[in-house]
Amino acid sequence: MKWSFSFVIPSLFSLLLLTSCGAINLYEKNTAIPNYAWKAGFEAKGSFDITDTIHPNKIYVVLRHTDAYRYNNIWLNVGIQKPGDSMRFQKVDIPLGSDATGWYGTGMNDIWEIRYELNAVAYPFIHKGLYQFSIQQIMRDDPLLQVMSVGMRIERLN
Repeated sequence: MKWSFSFVIPSLFSLLLLTSCGAINLYEKNTAIPNYAWKAGFEAKGSFDITDTIHPNKIYVVLRHTDAYRYNNIWLNVGIQKPGDSMRFQKVDIPLGSDATGWYGTGMNDIWEIRYELNAVAYPFIHKGLYQFSIQQIMRDDPLLQVMSVGMRIERLN
C-alpha cells in the first residue's frame, strides 16, 4: 500500500495537536518515609520555582503506601509558602480506598500510589519565585505504618 501525502500530512498534524494539549509536568518531589513508619513530627519538604504566572496549574499530593496500610484514608497537614509570605496550611482528608472497591490509584503487587488533586479549579501562581511546601501526617497513629513516600506534583495546563 502506498502512502499519499494527502493522508500523511493531516495525520501528522493531528498527532502534533493531540500531543501538544494537556498538562506538562512542571515539578514533582517525593520524600521516602523511613522504615515505612511516618512519625508525626516528620515533614516532607521541598521547593519549586515558578516563572510562569499566566498558565493555570494543578497541584497534587502524591502518596505511596503498601497493601498493609490499615485505613481507607489519611489526614495530612499540607502547607504552601509563596515568595515573601508565611506558610499557609490546610488539613486534607485523602481517600485511599473503600471496603467495596479496594484501593484507589495505581498499584503493582502490594504497592499503591495515589495522586490527590488539592485544587478543584486550576489556577496560575500569581507570584514568580521560590515556593516552599511541607506535608505532615495528622492521624492518631504515631508512627503511622505502611506509608512509603509522600510528595507534591505541580502540572501546568496549556
